[in-house]
Parts: sequence; C-alpha cells; structure tokens
Amino acid sequence: MIKKDKFIKEIGWILKEKYGFARLAEFERDIQRLQKGEPVAYVIGFVDFLGCKIDLSFRPLIPRPETEFWTEKAIEDIKKSGRKKVRCLDIFAGSGCIGVAVLKHAPVAVVDFAEKEKKFLEQIKLNARLNNLSPKRRKFIQSDIFSNISDDGGYDYIFANPPYVAETRRAKVQKSALKWEAPCAIFGGRNGLFYINKFLKQARGYLKPEGKIYMEFDSRQKNEIAGILKRRGYGNINFYKDQYGRWRYMMAEKQPLAGF
Repeated sequence: MIKKDKFIKEIGWILKEKYGFARLAEFERDIQRLQKGEPVAYVIGFVDFLGCKIDLSFRPLIPRPETEFWTEKAIEDIKKSGRKKVRCLDIFAGSGCIGVAVLKHAPVAVVDFAEKEKKFLEQIKLNARLNNLSPKRRKFIQSDIFSNISDDGGYDYIFANPPYVAETRRAKVQKSALKWEAPCAIFGGRNGLFYINKFLKQARGYLKPEGKIYMEFDSRQKNEIAGILKRRGYGNINFYKDQYGRWRYMMAEKQPLAGF
C-alpha cells in the first residue's frame, strides 16, 4: 500500500500534469490504478529525464535517477572531448532516455539506438519525435545486442544499461517493478551477468580507438566486471558511485592490445 503522504503527493502531480482538474472520471480511474500499486510513472505516462520528456506508453523500463546521474556525467565527457562530431550507440535502449538526453544536450552527437524488443523500438521513435530531435542525428536498429549492428567505422561512445539484476535476488526487487515492468528489461540471468558478459565480449570490436563504454551495473558485480574488462583487453577502467553512494557505473576505453 502506498504511504499516505506519498500518495497525496502523487495525486497532486496527476492533477497538475495530466488533468488540470478538468477530467474527473479519468482522474478517478488513475487514482484506482495507483491504489493497486501501479507505478506513478506509468499512470502519468511519462517521466522527466535530464529535461527530456520520456513517454512510457509502450511500458519500457521506467528510467531511474541512478541512470540519469551517470548519463549526465557521460554528456559532460562528450562536451569536454572537443570533437566536432561524436558517434554514439545507446544499446539495450528501452525507452531511449539515454540517447535522447545525449542528443538534446550534446549537439555534436549522433546516436544509433539499438533495442531487441520491437515495441520498445517504437517507444524510442516516439520519444525522439517528442523531443524534436533531428532525423539526421538518429537511427533506430532492432538488434539482439550487436546482432544487427554494423561495425563500419566504430563508435566514439557506447552507452549500456543492460538487464543486470540477478535472478537469485528476485525477492529483493520492488514488488511494483516485478508486477508492472518487463522482466526482460530487469533480469540478467542467475548472477545478473548474462547480458553484461555477452555485451563486453563484443563491444570492443565496435569502438573506435580510445572509444569509451559507459555501463550501468549492480554494485555487487563490480569485481567480476573488472575481471571481465581486463580479460577482454579494455583499458583506462574506472568505476564510479551513484548519488546514493553505491557502485553503479563504469567507464572503460578501447586501447591497443598488447603486442600491437
């Protein structure tokens, strides 16, 4: 059951953002949805993500504040690069929130969005239109990780928020997420590393020299991911904490393999 103070706050948000006190019947239906535990982001229909309106009509994973935190850091990195054009890939894109924010705040960026689920790809297209992003700067690819992505020229940046929650920790996941959000966007196999392993195995081949990966993960996976990165030949590996003090994302670069 939603706590009373939180529930009242969410009611006010709905009234202000969605109805303007005008459509009482619809408002009452949404209150019922909230009472059943449906996430307020789905009830409202969108979230704000770094100043971008991210529509959630197709029910992608709801963008989290932790993802917003590191995306902002990545955008700052792009701006500091001094490059006139930066080619980016938003993979496991879901709602497209990461790539949309990059396009909005980094004018030098062009972004390819890669997503396995067709309905989520439609969601990304909708969010690109909602945020008035130039068609010349974006491309949409239905792809199971890198299956349909060409390695022509490589990327300067790859942004990844793969499904990384371990099945063994299912009991620890918020009940609302288990009930309302797509499991395919949450769980990454028994230890949460299934998609991370596959992604990091291939990603180096899609990066330009000194190209960078930013990837989100569960704090418990830090040491195992560090080992994967080293075995796969990545360099300049850095791990960072989120705004809550938990290990949450990493940055690694493509560097020449030893002996080359």
